[in-house]
Amino acid sequence: MRAYRLTSFDTPPRIADIDTPAPAKGEALVRIAACGLNFADLLMVKGRYQDTPEPPFTMGMEIAGTIESLGPDTDGPAPGTRVAVFAGQGGLAELGCFPVDRITPIPDGMPFEDAAAFLVTYGTSHLALGHRGRLQRGERLLVLGAAGGVGLTAVEIGARMGAEVIACARGTAKLAVAKSAGATHLIDSETQDIRTEVKALGGADVVYDAVGGDQFKAALRATNPGGRLIPIGFASGEVPQIPANILLVKNLDVIGLYWGGYMQFAPEVLTGSLSDLFAMYEAGGLHPHIGATYPLDQTADAMALMKARKSTGKVVVTI
Repeated sequence: MRAYRLTSFDTPPRIADIDTPAPAKGEALVRIAACGLNFADLLMVKGRYQDTPEPPFTMGMEIAGTIESLGPDTDGPAPGTRVAVFAGQGGLAELGCFPVDRITPIPDGMPFEDAAAFLVTYGTSHLALGHRGRLQRGERLLVLGAAGGVGLTAVEIGARMGAEVIACARGTAKLAVAKSAGATHLIDSETQDIRTEVKALGGADVVYDAVGGDQFKAALRATNPGGRLIPIGFASGEVPQIPANILLVKNLDVIGLYWGGYMQFAPEVLTGSLSDLFAMYEAGGLHPHIGATYPLDQTADAMALMKARKSTGKVVVTI
């Protein structure tokens, strides 16, 4: 079968022919239909992501497809069941074996592309804003990187929760996408000063930050006393160092959120969140934005689009 493989941190990944895997006990073999790309995939290529396996391995963290078979003595979804999986690796391939406890059946009417674009982005924003950030109706939510994969879902979920959403993104085209997802106010990070603009709107009560760097520093100074800042990624490449004196004087909380980490210490939190999110999707309340799709043999182009920060919403590879 074909797979997009990383063999060394010193060489780029490429398409390779490998043996078809067989599921072990506790696993299911999934025929993969689509794989959602994440910023973490770019970090993995250089070994800079916290959960990067040792090469060689097949890339692709987030997949959707159909159960082909179960491993010996394994209870799980029956063959033919349509599922999504946060795999961590192995998704950019025609078939893959994944632990059954990571597999989630998806609604019958949900396209595979939507399902592959759903788990990480919506799951991250749902837990960050509700479970961790305690976002309340009427609060002012600032979303940095608001047109990206996770940022756009934060705009959408924040608006559903009754927040007044300030979307910050680069350029008018990306801001238009954020507005369509429910943003009330728009800030162009290329031409406007974030701190000045947010303070003019009354300051932020909650900050959702997928960017880091200078944007986090500006948002910190535009956050209202008693506010909460939620760093969920560092697309700028810079992890900000947070001055504790500002936290003290303004009574601020900085609340980390690593969605995948909940699989290790509180998987029931993820399970409950995803159940709520799929129910919202089935009710027509969530609308995944897929900015671009590519076939498997053009995965390098899909990765380059993300790296250039030219995509909006989610980039999906179809198998």
